[in-house]
Amino acid sequence: MTDFNIHIDARCDSGNIEVLSIHGAEAKLAIRRDHQSDFFQWFHFRVTGAACRELVLKITGLNASAYPDGWPAYRAAVSQDRDYWGRADTTWDASADNGTLTITHTPESDICWFAYFAPYSMERHHGLIAETACQPDVTYRCLGHSIDGQPIDCLTLGDGPLQVWLQARQHPGESMAEWWMEGAIDVLTDPANPHGRLLRQKCQFHIVPNANPDGSARGHLRTNAVGVNLNREWHEPTSARSPEVLAIRNAMDETGVDFCMDVHGDEAIPAVFLAGFEGIPSLKPEQAEGYARYVATLARRTPDFQTRRGYPVARPGTGNLAMATNQIAERYGAVAMTLEMPFKDNDDLPCAEQGWSAERSDLMGRDCMAALAEWVIAKG
Repeated sequence: MTDFNIHIDARCDSGNIEVLSIHGAEAKLAIRRDHQSDFFQWFHFRVTGAACRELVLKITGLNASAYPDGWPAYRAAVSQDRDYWGRADTTWDASADNGTLTITHTPESDICWFAYFAPYSMERHHGLIAETACQPDVTYRCLGHSIDGQPIDCLTLGDGPLQVWLQARQHPGESMAEWWMEGAIDVLTDPANPHGRLLRQKCQFHIVPNANPDGSARGHLRTNAVGVNLNREWHEPTSARSPEVLAIRNAMDETGVDFCMDVHGDEAIPAVFLAGFEGIPSLKPEQAEGYARYVATLARRTPDFQTRRGYPVARPGTGNLAMATNQIAERYGAVAMTLEMPFKDNDDLPCAEQGWSAERSDLMGRDCMAALAEWVIAKG
C-alpha cells in the first residue's frame, strides 16, 4: 500500500513548519513566523512514511516571507542521514497560494529531512565549544546569557597583540555561518597548520560561533527569542531586548578590536561576497586600505569568493551604526566586515548535487583564515 498519508514533524532543534493538509505523499505547508516578529523564511522538518514515494511538498504564502527574491532558482536542502545534505528538485510559482515553493523528491529511506539550508544544531554547537575548549592554549568564557538563558559562548586563543573577533549567526537561520566557524576554528587550533601557527603568534582571537542561540533553537530566520534582529542593535543594545549583543559588545570594549568578521548568509544573491563599513562617520584611510587589501587577498586565494556582486556601498557618513560591522569599525577603528554566503549556490562554480553547502562553508572559513594570515604579514 502506498496511499497512506505521510507524516510531517518539526518538533526538533531549529524545527519550523506548519502542516496545512496532507493527502497521501502530497502536503500543503506554511512556515511559522519568528516569535513576536513578521520575519519568516527558515524551514526544517522531517517526513516519515516516505520510502520510494514521490513526495510533493508545497510551502505556501511565501510572497510575504522576509526575502521573496530568495525563492527563484532556490533548491531545498534534503538529507536521509542528517549528515550529507543534497538538494531536491524545487520550483517556485509566485502566483500560486500567495507564493508557493514546490519540493519534489523520492527518498530511498522511510525518513527524510528537508531544510532551508543544512542545519547546525545546538547539540553540534555544544560539541564544537567543548572540543575546542579542550585544545591546548584555548580559553573558554561565557560572555553572558540570552533571553532564554542560554550561554553566549566565546573561545579565546593566540598570544599576539592584534585583537581579532569572529562572530556568526546573529541571524540564526543563516546556519552556513557556523559551518564556516568549524573550518576557521580547525585552522586556528591545528598545530600543524602554518596559517594557524602564524595567526596565533600575531593575534589574539575571540570567537563567538553562535551569537543567537535562542533563535537557532527556536527555528527562527532572523531574530532572537523576543523577535529582535540583533544586527540592528549594536548602537544601543539592552538587557531586555538584546542581551546577546550587549554581552559581546561589552567584551569587545574590554579588549578593543583590530579586525572583525561577522559571518552571515544571503537569501537572494548566488555568490560569496563581503560588505564593509564605507559609510561610517569617522572612516580613516588606513581602515579603508586595510579592508580593500583583505578583499583583494581573499579574491586571489579562492575562486569561491568574488567582488562583482554584493550590496550597494553606503555613501560617506550614511552608515547604519546599529549594524555590527559599522558599529565595530566606528567604535574601535577596526577593519570590520560582513561575510555573506549564499543559501542557493555559487553561480560561478555551481554544484548540482549540493548547491552551496556546509562543506563549502567550512572551506570558506579555512580560506578566510589563510587570507587573514597573509593580511597580517603585510600589515607588519
